[in-house]
Amino acid sequence: MGVQEDAAVVRRGYEAFNSGDIETLKDLFAPDAVWRVGGSGGLAGVKQGKEEILAYFGELFSRSGGTVKAELQDVIAGESHTVALQTAQAERNGQSLSQHGAFVFTLRDGKVTEVNEFQEDTAKTSEFWA
Repeated sequence: MGVQEDAAVVRRGYEAFNSGDIETLKDLFAPDAVWRVGGSGGLAGVKQGKEEILAYFGELFSRSGGTVKAELQDVIAGESHTVALQTAQAERNGQSLSQHGAFVFTLRDGKVTEVNEFQEDTAKTSEFWA
């Protein structure tokens, strides 16, 4: 697949995440995909495999009472990686979070195989989700 197709997969993933479309998200990830979340909070760390990644997404929705949204600002696709620039928003325990982030995707054969998540303020994000 080419750069345009990889960018389309990432865009479709954002649409599915924001609408809670788990079936589409399942189809976008390779079974052995890896998602890395920076920071030191309870949600930080490496999510191994499609099921752990989807469980991570579920935890974001659960902890935020369904308020978490990731607004895609731009997608930059290259030969090896596709970068998504986003603004994430959520509410939890009377607090609001709005963070810019960059997510570096690696895709193979139209499936996401690896994601590295970089938040604007990792400490603030970790504290919010703790």
